[in-house]
Amino acid sequence: MNVFWKKSFVHSLNYMAQVNKKTINLRGRLVDLSVPLVMGIVNSTPDSFYIGSRVDSSAAVVDRVGVMLNEGASLIDVGGYSTRPGAAEVSASEETDRVLSVIDPLRNYFPDLIISVDTFRSDIARAAIDKGADIINDVSGGALDEDMFDTVARLGVPYILMHMRGTPGTMSQLTDYDNLVVDIIKELKGSLDRLRQKGVADIWIDPGFGFAKNISQNFEILKNLSEFKQLGCPILAGLSRKGTIYRTLGIDAEDALNGTTVLNTLALEQGASILRVHDVKAAAEAVKLWIATQRLN
Repeated sequence: MNVFWKKSFVHSLNYMAQVNKKTINLRGRLVDLSVPLVMGIVNSTPDSFYIGSRVDSSAAVVDRVGVMLNEGASLIDVGGYSTRPGAAEVSASEETDRVLSVIDPLRNYFPDLIISVDTFRSDIARAAIDKGADIINDVSGGALDEDMFDTVARLGVPYILMHMRGTPGTMSQLTDYDNLVVDIIKELKGSLDRLRQKGVADIWIDPGFGFAKNISQNFEILKNLSEFKQLGCPILAGLSRKGTIYRTLGIDAEDALNGTTVLNTLALEQGASILRVHDVKAAAEAVKLWIATQRLN
């Protein structure tokens, strides 16, 4: 990196840090991010790695989300395509059917619910927003669909920009970095610049735990999560029941709630504004207790 580019890069990051957003605009409604939010996961898939997140009917999804809201969820993330390593391919039509079949009853039963759609396909993102979703959560950060950024700009909705390399099928072989945190921030910044140029204003950053990162790299990112504040965007942490937890502890995903809570608390301490989780009650309690410690400062 030459000296001039390095100075420009640092200046840009410092400027973005000065305008770090504390609110997100959802169709004219401002959502306060000064207190961390909990995002509940709902998977309309038969093969998501954690069985407890799967739903298979409209009644089941309404019941599940109702419980999550009572437990403290501020928003719900709906997915129809498992992105775990080795997951089966899903056609666009099948993913669309899965996602819309969840969004439709949720919007009917919970008209004020904030719904995020978890997809890397721009056509599905657009269909979900038309159906009533509010946010696009793209695990590929725009890399798997060249129309995604233009779609987000046209729709004028918040966008969750996650870092990933390759595809869900190849990402586990793409874990070589010169400097892990610096490289990820640099790659995210490139995508952020493109989004800003297209007029996208409300962006959340997700460093992509487990996506083109091995276990030790996931812990390194978590330890340095506060560095991502340089990008001037709210930070989303998606650590819930992931292999980093259960493989390190020698257990399985069903027994990884305690480990998830520990890492979620560390993420809060490092500046996370959103916790994306399968278990809302535990995450909401972690947020409440963490806030209580902040009041002592």
